[in-house]
Amino acid sequence: MLEIRNLRAAVDGKEILRGLDLTVGCGEVHVILGPNGGGKSTLMNVLMGHPKYEVVGGTITFEGEDLLGLKTFERARRGLFLSFQTPEEIPGITVENMIRTSMQAMSGGKVKYLEFRKQLRAMMTELKMDPSYARRYMNVGFSGGEKKRSEILQLLMLNPKLALLDETDSGLDVDAVQIVSSGVAKFHNENNSCVIITHNAQILKYLTVDAAHVLIDGRIVKDGGSELVEQISEEGYGAFAEAVDG
Repeated sequence: MLEIRNLRAAVDGKEILRGLDLTVGCGEVHVILGPNGGGKSTLMNVLMGHPKYEVVGGTITFEGEDLLGLKTFERARRGLFLSFQTPEEIPGITVENMIRTSMQAMSGGKVKYLEFRKQLRAMMTELKMDPSYARRYMNVGFSGGEKKRSEILQLLMLNPKLALLDETDSGLDVDAVQIVSSGVAKFHNENNSCVIITHNAQILKYLTVDAAHVLIDGRIVKDGGSELVEQISEEGYGAFAEAVDG
């Protein structure tokens, strides 16, 4: 589904990603771990085509198509979805209108309102969200946990092919992490894939991790499986950082 080869990317002239390779197959869940400043969020933003990030080398293909030649909205229409680490507030646009408009933009057709509203209510109930939030402006006045649930609500409604989750579990209490992680598990199936950045293994409790990667100083320095997540939870990144420095 996703293939990244020797990716190099810079912000304001400073190179952050320095030759990154990653392959994600259909139906797989990949976890990216690493210390702050290593390039994890940069990778997510580059995949979605954020104009602040300049690709200076390498290739990204999505289902065999060159992703770098596409604008952000074109990537979204192809089936990419990014859940932000810090979701933005959007005054003037309700949660309901935002999601329905996005669904219509992705499908290229009309979304029947009654069916949409029924589905939206069902998903909000699943995420233990107050139905009144559908009529509120997107994330305006929402708590941190409510913003993260809103992100997962969008994920479930839009049903993309590739979900990029950038620390969706950060800043949440135990109960909220459980709700968010179960929402991600509800989304995932054999026809889609997830790339998850996390510092909290709790979000992975309901998911089968196919591969884990340690990203330090703009490169993936270690690949493994779920045991790698457990190792880092117990030992931290010290050994991997030393290997990079060496």
